[in-house]
Amino acid sequence: MSTPRISPRRALRLAAVTTVSALSLSLLAACGGSGSDAAGASDGKPVTITFWGWAKGTQDVVDAFNASHKDVQVKFEQIPAGIMGGYAKISDASKAGNAPDVFNVEYAALPDFVSQGAVQDISKLVSPELKAKYLPQAVQLTSLGGSSWALPLDAAPQVFFYRKDIFAKAGITTPPKTWDEYRADAQKLKAADPKTRIGTFFPDDPSPFEAFSWQAGAQWFATSGDAWKVAIDTPETNHVGDYWQKLVSDDLVRLHPSFSQQWTASLQKGETAGYLGASWGGGVLKSSLASTPEASGKWAVAPVPTWDGKPASGMLGGSTFAVSKNSKKAEAAVEFATWATTTPEGIKARIASGTSSLYPAAPDLVPVAKDAFNTDFYGGQDIYSVFADAAKSIKPTWQWGPVMGVTNNELKNAFGKLGQGGTIQAGVDAAQKGTVAEIRNRGLKVAQ
Repeated sequence: MSTPRISPRRALRLAAVTTVSALSLSLLAACGGSGSDAAGASDGKPVTITFWGWAKGTQDVVDAFNASHKDVQVKFEQIPAGIMGGYAKISDASKAGNAPDVFNVEYAALPDFVSQGAVQDISKLVSPELKAKYLPQAVQLTSLGGSSWALPLDAAPQVFFYRKDIFAKAGITTPPKTWDEYRADAQKLKAADPKTRIGTFFPDDPSPFEAFSWQAGAQWFATSGDAWKVAIDTPETNHVGDYWQKLVSDDLVRLHPSFSQQWTASLQKGETAGYLGASWGGGVLKSSLASTPEASGKWAVAPVPTWDGKPASGMLGGSTFAVSKNSKKAEAAVEFATWATTTPEGIKARIASGTSSLYPAAPDLVPVAKDAFNTDFYGGQDIYSVFADAAKSIKPTWQWGPVMGVTNNELKNAFGKLGQGGTIQAGVDAAQKGTVAEIRNRGLKVAQ
């Protein structure tokens, strides 16, 4: 007897939904064989699939796949990063029935797309051998209700990028290990040069704030039976919010849109001396400053500051490949996603361009990524060892909610008013209320 297919909404009700475990290097075990099947058309012509994404190096991956595959060809369309409009574009296309065959979606947004019914259950195409290639935690993040909804691409532990020379001029010889030291260093940098700031609070992107809350021990979402617990407005989150509110109010960090011209220009001029990002940020920073050769060799990577000085990280981003509900070419889409996430050729194609420094979800490919990324920009530093240590320290208690689009929009709307009388706490309050309302609107239960 075949197993009944569960609906996306039912999956979210029944699942003990995705709890992230620490990405310990002890779990980076060598894993097994191929899970990809040929997906050519019966008429001998290649199957052409459409793919939407935004991650750095994606065009290189598509080009390499198309050059090495005859049965499947990929037509790629670059879209804005998810929270910057890409998710809205995908959601609209799904509702209109013309979504691409496969698209990138971050772990945080995947439950949302599942709850919308926008992605396919690809369990029949994900063999145990294929699952074994990935970190168990990454597989868990792409599984709901016992079904597989995407293939994982990377993990994204938090790290701190900083200008060694600017720090040294301000008398700072080592990067901050604690958030108290981060604030003290921000004051030293500003005192040494009134134009210099230690970093940026992105008002248009709540992902860093979520990662900071994760690192602090907050647990925004949990499940109780078939109901969701929502705890965004908590002491841990408010502690993080108060800290960043004071940095903003005291003009110790910049308020620039994420990866905007203003942000890039401040880095190019040496007026912003640090960037709190994730493993993938190494490539972003390097490519953003490609036209500023004098910055090369002056940047370094350090562990993200923590509250007590002990290693701890949240995860900032991390992407997957999901197959849209509209696609009639799921087999070919999974073949492409498998190649892009589990083969040395796929990872090397993404990393070798120098624009991406992601930390692969397939542990066997971490050495491939390390060898492919030129670290001259970072003075030859072994940045992947920093990423690996950061991955080990990711807090294990976080899970994502089913309506993160609404959660993020509430935070983003409030954060956009910072500097104009708005507060971070207002965003937290709005996110709590708006998230609970939307979960109920989608027919899901909320625990009291």
